Amino acid sequence: QVQVVESGGGLVQAGGSMRLSCLASISTFSSYTIGWFRQAPGNEREFVAAVSWNGGASWVADSVKGRFTISRDNVKSTVYLQMNSLSPDDTAVYYCAATYYRTASGSYYYEAKNYETWGQGTQVTVSS
Repeated sequence: QVQVVESGGGLVQAGGSMRLSCLASISTFSSYTIGWFRQAPGNEREFVAAVSWNGGASWVADSVKGRFTISRDNVKSTVYLQMNSLSPDDTAVYYCAATYYRTASGSYYYEAKNYETWGQGTQVTVSS
């Protein structure tokens, strides 16, 4: 079973950039769609972005579109979330998740309940 570990979080000033990484520990990593979610204190976990198993498709939440980019390197078994123009509203714990299920319906990957495996999360704090 795949396991995922997030890294790259920390403290950044508003307007700055940060790149998160999600490393998977399975040789069949290229079979999994990977999503990023975030959860701020008192809020529900929300979808940020996802990339399909082969990198051929990606989906980004409207709240971060134009600022965040998701990509994957199947050779390194890693998915990246590049975050630019960060604001204090982006402060949250960011989670990486994996699902083996494939569908052409991108909306499927917006739902946290559809992912089988989750990392422990990495804290991102944006100061004003």
